[in-house]
Amino acid sequence: MKDGVSCFIVKLDGEREVKRRLLDMGVIPGEKVEIRNRGPLGFPIEILIQGYVLTLRKDEAESVMVREA
Repeated sequence: MKDGVSCFIVKLDGEREVKRRLLDMGVIPGEKVEIRNRGPLGFPIEILIQGYVLTLRKDEAESVMVREA
């Protein structure tokens, strides 16, 4: 997805620890997120979710499956 695009979280994939960390940060299936910014090499990714800005590392971002809003 490109910066500025809104999308919905469909599911969380990946290792158990990563999924738990994402859930603890409020990254929950069904939530709407906006991709705000990316690091120079594509990571980290900054998202807007539930009214706050969150920065995801590569392993975290790759575990979040989304669909465009």
